[in-house]
Amino acid sequence: MKAIVQNMKTGELRVDDVPPPSLKPGGILVRVRRSLISLGTERSIIALAKKGHLGKAKDRPDLARKVINKAKQEGFWNTYKVVKNLISSPIPLGYSCAGEVVEVGSEVTEFRAGDRVACAGLNHANHAEFNYVPRNLAVKLPDPISHDAACFVTVGAIAIQGVRLAKIELGERVVVMGLGLVGQIAAQLARCAGATVLATDLDPAKVKLAAELGAHRTVDQPDTLAAAVAEFSEGQGADVVLICAATKSDGPIRQAPELARLKGRVVVVGDVGMNIERRGYYDKEISLIVSRSYGPGRYDPAYEEHGIDYPLPYVRWTEGRNMSSFVEFASRQDIRLEPLITHRFSIDDAESAYEIVTGKRQEPVVAMILKYDEGDTLPKSRVSLAAAKTPAKTKDATVRFGVIGAGQFAKGVLLPAFARQSSVRLSAFCTSSGLTSKNVAERYGAEYCTGDPEDILGDESLDAVLIATRHGEHAPLAIKALTAGKAVFVEKPLAINSESLDELCKTVGQHEGARIMVGFNRRFAPLALRCREFFAEREEPLFVSYRVNAGSFPPDSWVFDPVQGGGRIIGEVCHFVDFICFLTGALPERIFAEELQQPGERAVARDNVTITMHMSDGSLGTIHYLANGDTSVPKEYVEVFGGKKTAILDNFRSLSLHHDNKRRRKRLLNQAKGFNEEVSAFVEAIRTGGPMPISWESLVAVTRSTLLMHRSLDTGQAVEREFPFESPQE
Repeated sequence: MKAIVQNMKTGELRVDDVPPPSLKPGGILVRVRRSLISLGTERSIIALAKKGHLGKAKDRPDLARKVINKAKQEGFWNTYKVVKNLISSPIPLGYSCAGEVVEVGSEVTEFRAGDRVACAGLNHANHAEFNYVPRNLAVKLPDPISHDAACFVTVGAIAIQGVRLAKIELGERVVVMGLGLVGQIAAQLARCAGATVLATDLDPAKVKLAAELGAHRTVDQPDTLAAAVAEFSEGQGADVVLICAATKSDGPIRQAPELARLKGRVVVVGDVGMNIERRGYYDKEISLIVSRSYGPGRYDPAYEEHGIDYPLPYVRWTEGRNMSSFVEFASRQDIRLEPLITHRFSIDDAESAYEIVTGKRQEPVVAMILKYDEGDTLPKSRVSLAAAKTPAKTKDATVRFGVIGAGQFAKGVLLPAFARQSSVRLSAFCTSSGLTSKNVAERYGAEYCTGDPEDILGDESLDAVLIATRHGEHAPLAIKALTAGKAVFVEKPLAINSESLDELCKTVGQHEGARIMVGFNRRFAPLALRCREFFAEREEPLFVSYRVNAGSFPPDSWVFDPVQGGGRIIGEVCHFVDFICFLTGALPERIFAEELQQPGERAVARDNVTITMHMSDGSLGTIHYLANGDTSVPKEYVEVFGGKKTAILDNFRSLSLHHDNKRRRKRLLNQAKGFNEEVSAFVEAIRTGGPMPISWESLVAVTRSTLLMHRSLDTGQAVEREFPFESPQE
C-alpha cells in the first residue's frame, strides 16, 4: 500500500510502498478514501526532522538530558549507536481520515465490513491507503456526508471540545481569535450553540471566509480589535474568548482579558504562548481553561488503544462522542466544510502538497485533502524487496532469520547484534506497522517485509525466528514457530502467565529437538564470566545481592497491562533471576517477595520490591528492584560473597575482585552487557547443531520464579517452586 513516510534523521518525506498494518482484536482495518493534512502539526514535525542533532536537542531538552545521562552510565559509544539506530526510523504523518471498513477485529461488534467511517488519532489515521484504527477512534458516517467532509473529523472534534468547555449560552457574545482550520470550525459551532460571533485574524482572506461562513462580525486589524469587541458587546466585553491561533507568541493570551467581560471565560484551543500576566485575569476574575485536544479519553490508552469506553451517563462527551457529534453537524450542513478546502492532491502527488505545507511553494491555504484510489483491491500483506542490497558479509550466510517485532530495544540493540554475525541473514521482517517493517527490512537488506506474522512462520526457507514483540505475544508466537520447525530466539520474558508457559512446555515436549533461547544477555557479559570464574573453586554457597535502580514507568505504560506486558517483575526481574542462577549454577527453590507500597500507588505496578531466593545449592540471592530512585545513579549493582571472596560488579562497566586482602579491578570504557555474545552463542548453536546456550530447564525455572513472586506478594508468604514435567531441550 502507499503511505507518506517522514524520515526523522534526514528530513526526507516521500510516498512509499509498505505492507498494510495488521488487524488487532480491538479495532478495524480501514480503506482510506480521504485524509486531511494538518498544516500546523505536520509542519512542525517536518521542521523538527530537518534539524540537525543540536536543533533536535534544543527542541526536546528532556530527551537530550536522558541521552546525556545514558552516555555517562553506559558509555558514549554505546549510547551513540543506540540513538543512531532509533532516530533513523521513519514516522507516519496524518491523524484524520475517512473511508470504509474492510475487516473487523474479533472483539468489535459495532462495525461491519463496508461501513463508511471517519477516523482519528496519531499513528492510526495516517496518510496511507489502509489504516488500523482502534474502535473508539472511529465513528460511522450517515449517508448524506461525503468523505471530503468526514475527513475533517479530528480537527472538528478539537473545535467541538473547545466550544463545549466554553459552556456557551443562547445570546452570548463570543470572540474567536485565529481563523485557521480549527478557528473556522469553532466559529461556526459557536454560532450553532446560539452565540453571536466575532471572528478575528491577521489574514484578511481568512477573515473574509469566516464572514461567508456565518460569523456575525469580523476584524482583521489588531489595533481596532478591542474597540470592535466593545461595540460588539455593548461595552460589556465578550462572554467568551476562544483562542484558536497557533503561535509561539504570548500575544493572544495577554490580549484576551482586555476583550473579555467581568467574570468572562477564556478557552485556549490552539497551541499558543502561555506566558500570562496575572493582573488582567485577576482584575476581571476571568476563568481560564486550556482545552485538551478532542475530549475525554484522549491520551488514555485504556480508552484509545483498548477500546474501554466511559459510561455515557457519567461522561456525556468523550473523544469518540465528540467525533460523532461533529459528523452530525457536518451531515446536516449546520457547519460548512467545502469552502474550507483550498487544495486537493492525490496520494501519488503528496510531495507537491507538502511543498505548500513547508512554504516551499507560497500559496494561500486553509485545508488540504489527500485523495486515494477508489478501487476495491485488498492490500497484499507481503512486500518484496528483491532489489534490496544484500550486505556483503551475509551473502554466504548459513542461518536465515525472520524477525517478528521491531520496537525500540530491537532496533537499537538486538538487530544490530544479529546483523554483526557473518553467518546470519536477516531475510524477512514483520511488524504491526507496515512502515516500521519496510524501514528495518531495507536497512538490513531483507528479501521481503510483511504485516502478517504467518508469512514468516510459514516460510520454509527460514531457519529461525527472532521474536521481539510486546511480551504477551512471546509465548504464542514461539509455540507457532517451534511447531513450524524453526529455532526461536525470543526476547525476554518467555511467557507472562502460567497458562501460556504450560502450553509452551507442552509444545517443546511434543517436538523432539525443539530449539529455543531467551534473551538473558547478562550471563554472557565479559565481566559476568570473569566474576563466575572467580568463584569457580568455592566449596560453599554464595550470597548474591543484586540492586536495580530501574526508574519509573508511566502508570499507563503497556508494560503494566496484564495482556500485553505482564508487569515489571515478569518483564524485567527475570533478567536478574537468571543472572543469579548463572553465578550460582543453581535454580530457585523457595521465593519470598515484599513490596514498598507508596501512597496512592497502583498495586499492579509492583516496581519497588525486594525478593529473596533460596537456591538449590543452598545459595541465597536477593534482588532489590526499585523505581523510586534518582536516574543519576547507575542502574545495576551486584555484590557476591563466598569462600572468603567478594566481587562487586558495577553496572557492567567495572568489576572489583577481593581476596586475601587484595583487590583487582577491571574497568571498561563502555558498558558491555553481553548482547553480542548471547547472539553469537545462539547462532553458533544453530549452525553447528550444538546445545542451546541456556538449558530449557533453566529458562522455565526462571519464568516460573517470576510468576511465584507475584504469588508471594499476594499471600505475604514464601512459596516453593514446583517441578512439573518439563521436557529437555536436547
